[in-house]
Amino acid sequence: MSEELSDDLQTHRDGAYQLLRRYVALNKTFLLRSDLQDTFEAFCADDSCNGFADSPFGGTIRAAQEAAIEAPWMYLAMRPRIGKWSFLRFHVESLDAQEVSVSEFLAFKERLIEGTGQPDDWPLEVDLAPFNRGFPRLREARSIGQGVSFLNRRLSSELFQTLDKGDKRLLEFLRVHHHRGEQLMLNRRITDVTELRRAVRQADEYLEDHPKDAEWNTVGNKLQELGFEPGWGKTAERMRDTFRLLSDILEAPAPANLEKFLARIPMIFSIVILSPHGYFGQSNVLGLPDTGGQVVYILDQSRALEKEMRHRLEEQGVDIDPQILVVTRLIPEAQGTTCDQRIERITGTSHARILRVPFRDQAGEVVPQWISRFEVWPYLERFAAEAETEVLAELSGPPALLIGNYSDGCLVASLMSRKLQVTQCNIAHALEKTKYLLSDLYWRENEEQYHFGCQFTADLISMNTADFIITSTYQEIAGTSQSVGQYESYGAFTMPGLFRVIDGVDVFDPKFNVVSPGADPDVYFPYTEKKRRMRGLHAELEALVLGDGGGTPTRSQFKDRDKPMIFTMARLDRIKNLNGLVDWYGNCPRLRKLANLLVVGGHLDPDKSSDHEEREQICLLHELIDRHELEGQIRWVGFQSERNLVGELYRFVADQRGAFVQPALFEAYGLTVIEAMSTGLPTFATCYGGPSEIIEHGVSGFHIDPNHGDVAAEMLADFFTQSAQDIAYWDRVSNNALARIDSHYTWKLYGERMMTLARVYGFWKYVTNLERQETRRYLEMLYSLQYRRLAEAVPH
Repeated sequence: MSEELSDDLQTHRDGAYQLLRRYVALNKTFLLRSDLQDTFEAFCADDSCNGFADSPFGGTIRAAQEAAIEAPWMYLAMRPRIGKWSFLRFHVESLDAQEVSVSEFLAFKERLIEGTGQPDDWPLEVDLAPFNRGFPRLREARSIGQGVSFLNRRLSSELFQTLDKGDKRLLEFLRVHHHRGEQLMLNRRITDVTELRRAVRQADEYLEDHPKDAEWNTVGNKLQELGFEPGWGKTAERMRDTFRLLSDILEAPAPANLEKFLARIPMIFSIVILSPHGYFGQSNVLGLPDTGGQVVYILDQSRALEKEMRHRLEEQGVDIDPQILVVTRLIPEAQGTTCDQRIERITGTSHARILRVPFRDQAGEVVPQWISRFEVWPYLERFAAEAETEVLAELSGPPALLIGNYSDGCLVASLMSRKLQVTQCNIAHALEKTKYLLSDLYWRENEEQYHFGCQFTADLISMNTADFIITSTYQEIAGTSQSVGQYESYGAFTMPGLFRVIDGVDVFDPKFNVVSPGADPDVYFPYTEKKRRMRGLHAELEALVLGDGGGTPTRSQFKDRDKPMIFTMARLDRIKNLNGLVDWYGNCPRLRKLANLLVVGGHLDPDKSSDHEEREQICLLHELIDRHELEGQIRWVGFQSERNLVGELYRFVADQRGAFVQPALFEAYGLTVIEAMSTGLPTFATCYGGPSEIIEHGVSGFHIDPNHGDVAAEMLADFFTQSAQDIAYWDRVSNNALARIDSHYTWKLYGERMMTLARVYGFWKYVTNLERQETRRYLEMLYSLQYRRLAEAVPH
């Protein structure tokens, strides 16, 4: 690469020199992709460029994601394809190009941060690549996020071939399933695979002579004599189908049959979901600090998983009530919520409960007050140990699956899975590393407020101990051709003075799977389903949106109530960018004539908020309303946490032929996007993050760039103009949004996929070395020597 570039640099010597000088003239130590590309495009717009843009050097610049500059040197990190990285350095004066290693690139960045002192020849380098040698991994970027399908294809062909005694391991796997002393699937009468084959044939022949709906109490005695126990199916027909699947696998283990068979095995009777931070409850919590979409996600997830677990156990003829525990923090100063109650049943379920475990200080006393998600780190080790004891008591044994949520929950899942030896699943929801610009390089400057040293170390540990990782979108893993994925950003990075990550996370690892959640179908349903509408809430909504607020703090009232509404709702923080939308609206006279703006979020009185960032955003929103003279065109309503009211609010706006806007600077997934689309409300959402996958631009909604608010405002104005001219246009976008949700984003699909994944990864972990003990021991050292020291330094 460097030879080809060197030749090209000589061919385009003048142009390359001028471009590199422009980069240096920006007077920035670190350049982002936007800096690199904007400067390059402006340079290439010059007619004298003479094909420079299409040269190998031009291609290098287009592939660049970031640069570090200290004249005369410029180091580039290039990403020519998703998940593929290489590194170069240029001497600006001599135009010499050289390839450098990732370690050299990171060391250069460290030197720019640390100064010109003596470089550290022995920094702590974290490199997990050696532990993954020989382990199956994906090759194509389009396959990222389809890990379980890849594993089944790759490993099923090896099950009875290259894997040592794979057939015997399968037999042992079928024997291990039991529940509270009751043996399932196989008993000890079957001692080897040959006997298993024979018994399966005999069972199939025996069941052929019985009615299809015959149950275990009719056929069970004979099947037990053959070596089988309950779990093969509720009816004779289901049992035969399961036996034939196993017979086909023993003959030739095709991936689809193997996945289908494993999906039927009764092996998951209990799940523990971990979410320590924030106020986790079922009412009066949304809008409190660190409490938002993750709580809604987990409650809906619990209902979907319990429903799917019950359905699968019933289909397999196993009369067991599945158990789900959501383990969170007990907060004595509960702010009028139930967060001070140890145990709480989750509504809409039979055996799903919230189990609250306190944080304790160094003296062992319960910590009474709320603690920011950025400051929980000193408490998590003790929390994990106490939670383990509580879980074992509640479930009368270990769960089959641990699901960690966010950085703190995933770390607790890692600690608990180490002790309990059960399958671990991670769900990040949002990784802070990509939300805060250059937060790894400037971790020291952020440490007092955010403690990223702890968080990024915890992330690195939990990502690599997880058996599988669930994301809501592909972009969460690997980004796009233009942007880096959240998990991908952990592949190589440095925290100067702490450690340097050479190979941290591999997005081609088959542990990654995209499983998208939905919205509660009992709350978020189409506005056209008149019989299901909650008419009793309409008077309250009229007061909330158009009247005196009905007791809810509001600001401003609409002068022209006949105009459709632009509706937005989120927490008031910088990333959610509600103030950005207000500013776009205020600066677009055309849009202001066409539609009113309804903002739902936060407190209206900054003194009512305990969050510093929220207080800033509250004051800014008041200032924007005054600056743009928006009284009469905007309605600001305090945050609403009642889900039924919110669901009807989406439909209320749809009745008015309005639209929903999600203007975030970045959104990992976009739960409100799913909610709005589920009601048939046309939706405009950020192009950064999950919404760009959820919405098909121009078909089921629209993508907007929050960095170009003027363009977004004009797009909204065009939509309302066209909707007024062609009534079918609004209906078409609405109907396409509903169809998109039904086919891809429902909790039913989520529950089915999660239960299959848990079984498949549990199986491969049992019959192969997917547990990666060597990696885990390496990470335990990182935990002991780095994380614990960093956590202890957090004030507590």
